[in-house]
Amino acid sequence: MAEEHMETLLKKNYHENCPGCKVDQMKQLRRGFPLRELCTIWIIVLCTALPISSLFPFLYFMIRDLKIAEKEEDIGYYSGFVGCSFMLGRALTSVAWGMVADRYGRKPVILLATGSVVILNSLFGLSLNFWMAIITRFCLGSFSGLLGPIKAYAMEIFPDEYQALALSAVSTSWGIGLIIGPALGGFLAQPAEKYPGIFPKESIFGKFPYFLPCFVISLFALGVTIIFFRIPETLHNHKFDDASHDESNETLEAATHDPAGSDGKAEGDEGSSLLKNWPLISSIIVYCIFSLHDMGYTEQVFSLWANSPRSYGGLGYSTTQVGSVLSISGFGLLVFQISLYSYVERCLGTIKVTRLAGALAIPLLSCYPLIAKLSGFTLSLVLNCASVAKNVLSVCAITGLLILQNQAVKQRQRGVANGIAMTAMSLFQAVGPSAAGVLFSWSEKRRDAAFLPGTQMIFFMLNVVLAIGVASTFKPFLAEAR
Repeated sequence: MAEEHMETLLKKNYHENCPGCKVDQMKQLRRGFPLRELCTIWIIVLCTALPISSLFPFLYFMIRDLKIAEKEEDIGYYSGFVGCSFMLGRALTSVAWGMVADRYGRKPVILLATGSVVILNSLFGLSLNFWMAIITRFCLGSFSGLLGPIKAYAMEIFPDEYQALALSAVSTSWGIGLIIGPALGGFLAQPAEKYPGIFPKESIFGKFPYFLPCFVISLFALGVTIIFFRIPETLHNHKFDDASHDESNETLEAATHDPAGSDGKAEGDEGSSLLKNWPLISSIIVYCIFSLHDMGYTEQVFSLWANSPRSYGGLGYSTTQVGSVLSISGFGLLVFQISLYSYVERCLGTIKVTRLAGALAIPLLSCYPLIAKLSGFTLSLVLNCASVAKNVLSVCAITGLLILQNQAVKQRQRGVANGIAMTAMSLFQAVGPSAAGVLFSWSEKRRDAAFLPGTQMIFFMLNVVLAIGVASTFKPFLAEAR
């Protein structure tokens, strides 16, 4: 009886010319691991994540060469504004792109985001002054409305039994992109100085020493845009019987997960407004706190700390050395997410994984000022181990929160819910780089202070934000959908 009921629902829901119905039908008929869908999500998210953080290994030197900072201690101050301009642009336009995705489809927003990387990221690498760098990064952020729609797209393109994998793919690819991006920036910036036999000083890469990493990422984005131009649309476009369509979809989902006909509902699903859904709102708030911390650390503090001279409490690393550290971190993160994350999440539960990851990161960050006192092979070994561990913990926390957000709403509400999360996260991340840059510059000016001198202060402030995030994972603040 349950199988006959499902067959009836399937026939009722499919509309001949609806792309969303075609995707639903494909998911019902297809068997096996969704490798093609996984690769699609991975590459698209990676494409849009790379330019976000690729500038940070060389931003210190770029600001210096643009001659906007009067003193070396002020470089962190100006670099913070370049870093936050992207997030500010994304925060101001995320709602609009979410509305476009709901009205015209996920596919146009996805392709526009990857296409904008080709032009705007290249222009940033050709920046002639500080204001050109600010404007191009702001515009790049304004057209980067992909993260919200791609979460909804991942949930809609993957079969039901692989929903957790879908969200894990988004967060993991995003985290990998935020690590590989700086690695590319570190290896490819200033090519005329590093590889004079290949890139003469008279070439465009010699005149614009930070253009090569931007150009490589833009070429990758162009290839992604062309290759995935024919990805299927998942949004339903039929306008009639919407109410019956939503009702039958919910019945089908219930029948799929509970053939006996159980009609249990997730806590917070009652009511028409998502703002009254506390499991959703609480998970978004905690998500924003962790994102603020990660943005400040990943895209400002780590690179500035590694690039700054040892006399200021830094490591005195070159862009290539920073790129090497971040490459190793990216590989370690990839191995962990593929092999261990699912097992850890099943054993401990989503909330416990998030809480434990945040708690373990606090003592780890406290050790960073001590790492700067090491040298040689010991410094390289300890720094790489710490960087791998820190990035693994960050992505574990973020992945768990994404799962909580999507479990807190019905399927037809996921697009709007992810849009709200995207807007809130962008606002917090817009503050992260600028605040971290200002604090880093201030910390370098107080090297002789009695309380938390030099870079100890900036890592202490990062831990304060992280501690607030960990505290927010406990009840009654963070609620889990039932």
